[in-house]
Amino acid sequence: MTTSSLGWGILGAGRIAHMFASDLATGGHRIAAVGSRDGGRARAFAGEHSIPNVHEGYEALVADPEVDIIYIATPHSHHLEHALLAIEAGKHLLIEKAFTTSGDDAQTLVDAARAKGVFVMEAMWTRFLPTMVAVRERIAAGELGEIVSITADHSQVLDLSPGSRLIEPSLGGGALLDLGVYCVSLAHAFLGPVARIQASGVVDDAGVDHRGAAILEHAGGGISSLTFSMEALGSNRAVIAGTEGVIELSPSFYQWIGFSRRSNAERQTVVEAYEPQVDGRGMQFQAAEVERCIAAGLLESALLRLDESVAILRVMDEIAERMRD
Repeated sequence: MTTSSLGWGILGAGRIAHMFASDLATGGHRIAAVGSRDGGRARAFAGEHSIPNVHEGYEALVADPEVDIIYIATPHSHHLEHALLAIEAGKHLLIEKAFTTSGDDAQTLVDAARAKGVFVMEAMWTRFLPTMVAVRERIAAGELGEIVSITADHSQVLDLSPGSRLIEPSLGGGALLDLGVYCVSLAHAFLGPVARIQASGVVDDAGVDHRGAAILEHAGGGISSLTFSMEALGSNRAVIAGTEGVIELSPSFYQWIGFSRRSNAERQTVVEAYEPQVDGRGMQFQAAEVERCIAAGLLESALLRLDESVAILRVMDEIAERMRD
């Protein structure tokens, strides 16, 4: 646990904001304020999480002198607007994934942050979990050899009833932005930039994708095979395969879970079963990385650079285009 003097402001008071606030408390971080367009909702959120300052409206939140870092928890469709508001106020930012709804919007956001000199990071919390730290350590030690392929599935049964954000195109609805982003980010993290994309999916009359699949050919020669759906439960597993061994992430692969490692040298028998000691959902680790970077005078994290967040969204742009062909 850490205790920080930096004050967090939470922009938005929905479900993901509640989970993040709970994990901030678990990690010993200080929440200075919350802001929502609905004042009653903001007050209820503050009461539940013992937050001292409550703001009706986002302009008041970003102007709060007690707030050093803004966590943006609004729908994807509003990330750029709210990020630019916070950047103009000189606040550091952690922005819920997906970073924005397009690669062009992501680049606009990054350009604004760099011009203002504030720290910004996408809240792909999976990358910062102890599980992923352990995976990177095994790979760095050569225990998997050269990484050649990744398979990942993120498929859930989500609320697709009338009025749901998930089927509303103006709010960034769709399986790719909500679920597929985890798969694309995982593949990009371990196999690098993407050179060629094949994809297919099921898209409704409003243009919202409900399920899809993509095969990515990476510039370094690796291949990733990704599936995602918001209509049916899938395996939610991921496999990172190398020339010397393989790591199989337990379901759900993007959470704070365990993994098994098998080795070619041991005839593919399990040589390690990793089981973490879980405390909370695990969103506090990305917050710790934000604070570490700010304390070090950095404007981005080496674990998820801004240019990579832009590149991931450009891959998703092309997947979305091919699903709609």
